[in-house]
Amino acid sequence: MISISSSEYARRRRRLMNEMEPGSIAVIPGAVAQRRNRDIFYPFRQDSDFYYLTGFCEPEALLVLVPQREQGETILFCRDKDPRIEQRDGVILGPEAAVASIGVDDAFPVVDEDEILPGLLEGRHRIYMTMGEYPSFDARILGYVADIRARESGGAQPPGEFVSLKHLLHEHRIYKSPTEIQVMRHAAQISANAHVRAMQKVRPGMLESELEAELVYEFMRSGAANAAYPSIVGGGKNACVLHYINNNCALNDGELVLIDAGCEYQHYAGDITRTFPVSGRYSEAQKELYDIVLAANLAAIELCRPGEHFNAPHEAAVNVMVEGLISLGILHGDKDDLIADGSYLVFCPHKSSHWLGIDVHDVGDYRFDEEWRPFEPGMVLTIEPGIYIPSNDKTANVPEQYIGMGVRIEDDVLITKDGHEVLSSAVAKETGAIETLMQAL
Repeated sequence: MISISSSEYARRRRRLMNEMEPGSIAVIPGAVAQRRNRDIFYPFRQDSDFYYLTGFCEPEALLVLVPQREQGETILFCRDKDPRIEQRDGVILGPEAAVASIGVDDAFPVVDEDEILPGLLEGRHRIYMTMGEYPSFDARILGYVADIRARESGGAQPPGEFVSLKHLLHEHRIYKSPTEIQVMRHAAQISANAHVRAMQKVRPGMLESELEAELVYEFMRSGAANAAYPSIVGGGKNACVLHYINNNCALNDGELVLIDAGCEYQHYAGDITRTFPVSGRYSEAQKELYDIVLAANLAAIELCRPGEHFNAPHEAAVNVMVEGLISLGILHGDKDDLIADGSYLVFCPHKSSHWLGIDVHDVGDYRFDEEWRPFEPGMVLTIEPGIYIPSNDKTANVPEQYIGMGVRIEDDVLITKDGHEVLSSAVAKETGAIETLMQAL
């Protein structure tokens, strides 16, 4: 199994501390368990920033970084050992084992946070934290600071300012390390295998949910914990709903099915979309629309290389799609005018890319000072152009054979020193290759 070492997590913490201002402290809370109903909780998933710095996957945890603190710079608060809870929920690492296992300098029971954390905050000039994601935690920190300020006349030294942690941390996360890239390759491979399985298992009359079950089976049998996001399995007109997740309709002969699905492996996401015929053969109209999206996908990927800016692939994809829609009689007019006035957005309503990593829509700035960010090696993004032609007033003049179609083709792309690597290449996307694959079983 590919996994990130404790030494890499330690390097991430050290890098962050090296960029913090002198006399500062960072507090990074872990995620809290979310109640589903009554005494049942959703499966726990660790906060992405906290996981990036620790690899620790238990709830009720807090990481504190205090650069240049003599007694130890990295401190973890976590649950104490409790045989009753462990009998019910499984082993708890506990503070004592956490020091060696995670590589922090010290660890305390989380129930001692109110006693210990205010003392760590006192005398520090700045607090680095991300506000707004865990309001109850924000309130506790503000309460600690208020208590210190109340003692200021007696010599207590409260922190002077709060600084956004994500400004530093998210810039680190956008560049994937060699090990992260290995993990993401594997996540993409598992995701690709699941799409291949779906292509080979689909039959007219199946429910969308049955096809989703094939995806989940492939994810879990291959070592992924779960899907990275709710899978989209949209047959026919449902493919025109961008985030369709009901997945409860029948798949009909003669229609396309759009699957947007990826696994989460070692907390890293795969994110792939393929659109294929339920019957195993594209109709002429389906192939015409599909080939435009495929050409847009390929044109966009071609611009995934160091030095190109983030929006360049999207601009290339839009150019191809608008030109293709004009050729099919779906759009009318001059290509440049249609792009400039946004007329094409009726059929191509979303951007063609987003960052990918621990989060499906991963962190990291897309612009600097209103300028699109240039690509650099180690960045990973999706390329996902799409055309959607629902049946509504805005599409009333579209040739009938295209009404009700939705086509999206999405790949995961790593920016390399010399260009790019398509991490999701293991699943076919040319129409002939897909038809051959679907007839293989």
